[in-house]
Amino acid sequence: MTNIQPNYAAQREKMIANQLIARHITDERVLAAMRAVPRHLFVPPEWVPFAYQDRPLPIAAEQTISQPYIVAFMLQALTLVGGESVLEVGTGSGYQTALLCHLARWVTSLERHAVLAEGAAAILDRLGLTNREIIVGDGSVGCPEHAPYDAITVGAVAPRIPPPLVTQLADGGRLILPVAAPNSKRQFLIRVRREGKQVRFENMGEVVFVPLVGEQGYPPPPAGNA
Repeated sequence: MTNIQPNYAAQREKMIANQLIARHITDERVLAAMRAVPRHLFVPPEWVPFAYQDRPLPIAAEQTISQPYIVAFMLQALTLVGGESVLEVGTGSGYQTALLCHLARWVTSLERHAVLAEGAAAILDRLGLTNREIIVGDGSVGCPEHAPYDAITVGAVAPRIPPPLVTQLADGGRLILPVAAPNSKRQFLIRVRREGKQVRFENMGEVVFVPLVGEQGYPPPPAGNA
């Protein structure tokens, strides 16, 4: 019996056409990165058949890999041109880290869970993506030693916009993150732009993310939970 291997490249093309371009993802650099990075390598084996569906999927440490559309939407909102230093809060599976490696000069990625950081680093090494550093630590406070950043992206919902992240933006820098609405379960994606001493905020729509745990986020769950 012939063992027919899935055509992942074709699945990526279908994802790009139906999930991204059809929903107004127009940044050619983002589309090229999504085309180049094999998302199926970043999900657990049992979820590989669903890797190119437009849905979040579970990964280790009770975290998730975001749906392709929201990843592309956030990357497009950062308007990267290739020479930037980027801070990623929440390495997770490493999928977005890989995309950022294609889109920026250097990526500093922070991850709270060592098991996720190690797994992501191994896949990125396999793909030959070396213009990055993955650090295990509290992403909610950023990484001031490598600041300022031209762009910051946060892959978990915060109770408010963390002041340290805004401080670590370069002049002209962009920060995008989900923020919980006060006294509500609703979350909104906010883009922050730093222009000199001015800081501007833009609501880019409703989203759903796991909580940002840390000093500037939510308290950690009880012992025994992620």
